[in-house]
Amino acid sequence: MSKSLRRVTQALSDAGLDIAPMEMDGETRTAQQAADQAGCNLDQIAKSIVFEGQDSGAIHLFITAGGNQVDPAKASALIGEPLGRADGRKVRSETGFAIGGVAPIAHLTPPRIWFDPRLMDFDVIWAAAGTPQHIFPIQPAILLEISSAQAADFT
Repeated sequence: MSKSLRRVTQALSDAGLDIAPMEMDGETRTAQQAADQAGCNLDQIAKSIVFEGQDSGAIHLFITAGGNQVDPAKASALIGEPLGRADGRKVRSETGFAIGGVAPIAHLTPPRIWFDPRLMDFDVIWAAAGTPQHIFPIQPAILLEISSAQAADFT
């Protein structure tokens, strides 16, 4: 088991959840790939989009429904500074995950996290578990809580 997957599995266990990440037959790097593998609606995928504050250099994570896109103007207004896409090396060094497998939990350095309210429309959503082949099912309210995210309109 990879270190990334182990961290996610441990975080789920530490939260008192009996959820085991699942290894898929194919890749889950994109929301569409993950939805195809999970056999669910695209919006049931809780994709992790990472931005970097252009002034502060701080990493910000947006947990977004698979079919939605982060609106840069709304996200920047929410954060209070212009945002740009974070460099892959910085994402890995701060979160501990490579792009394509960034989990919404178990970060090395926890970023500020924002949560797309669209995800609350489902009983179960699926999130990355730290690798391009692992995802886990979870109730959206529980993910919101254990990720320490804040629900906000940023799409």
